[in-house]
Amino acid sequence: MRKLVILGGGYGGLTVANQLLEKDLPADVLIVMVDRMPFQGLKTEYYALASGTVPETEVRVHYPIDPRLILKFGEVTSVDLQNRMVHFADKEPLAYDWLVIALGCVDKYHGIPGAAEYSCSIQTMSATRVTYQQVNDVAPYGQVTIVGGGLSGVEMAAELRESRPDLNIRILDRGPSILSAFPGKLQEYVREWMLEHDIEMRSHVSLVRLEGNILHNQQEEILTDVTVWTAGIQPSPIVQQFDLPKDGQGRLIINEYHQLAAHPEVYVVGDCASLPFSSSAQAAQAQGKQVADIVQAFWKNETPRLGMIKLKGVLGSLGKKAGFGLMGRQMIMTGKVPRALKSGVLWKSKHHFG
Repeated sequence: MRKLVILGGGYGGLTVANQLLEKDLPADVLIVMVDRMPFQGLKTEYYALASGTVPETEVRVHYPIDPRLILKFGEVTSVDLQNRMVHFADKEPLAYDWLVIALGCVDKYHGIPGAAEYSCSIQTMSATRVTYQQVNDVAPYGQVTIVGGGLSGVEMAAELRESRPDLNIRILDRGPSILSAFPGKLQEYVREWMLEHDIEMRSHVSLVRLEGNILHNQQEEILTDVTVWTAGIQPSPIVQQFDLPKDGQGRLIINEYHQLAAHPEVYVVGDCASLPFSSSAQAAQAQGKQVADIVQAFWKNETPRLGMIKLKGVLGSLGKKAGFGLMGRQMIMTGKVPRALKSGVLWKSKHHFG
């Protein structure tokens, strides 16, 4: 049997598997999907798990059960592209004929000493469990500091305010404002929401060191009980090992068919791939659909026909009752409607609707 191996059962990898299983596979092809966990974790919702407003079962999605799909659980340590082998920490290597790299991302600490050791993460399910424990063990009127004022940081702060109205919550950001990549009107709406809900926002903060419960902002010491890191991401360490062309963010350069030029049997999706737009669950799913179409076409000795990937926009939540959205480049949405839309997107993800 020939094997298509998918590394990572997240938004991109699971989309590839689901799309292929909906079609006729060649009789001699088997799909093997590899992940650390026995279910997909809805990473875009980890902020809610960390805050304590949803149980873990709410951010899990079961993998499909199909005789054409083998699920393999384990920690990937390296990929030998020359010999087409995937290596694991405690299992025998896995050979492949085609490979989809959908391993996602990890936190980026920007070389700041102590950042990895003294902050919590919401990048993986296991890390988010630890973050939930630490954040919710903070005594009443304690201080939680979120480093990074992007989408994840804002959602984490807002959700935590809903979960723990007794806590002091602050967001630190290097830029001039939270959500600095978004239009000014949207930034203003979210800043006003934060002020109304007693969330402190500090801009132009340049951390040089984390040390226990002290954050060093140049010469200033900022005290905290727990620090949550949402200040940047980078591709999986497996991808970082590859001596292959990458962009400035360390993501692998791919061709129009999402392949590595030097290894056309390897496809890259999601946070590991260099794309002309920001990484997101939506982008990973769109890529995953195209990779499935491409593989199907190649199996049929046909030329793939692909359209341009068009993202619908960005939705963010401010607790369970308010939110914000940016549709296209200009259309700004605030209030209950974008929050309801985000809930709808989550429902579709949980039920495998693209």
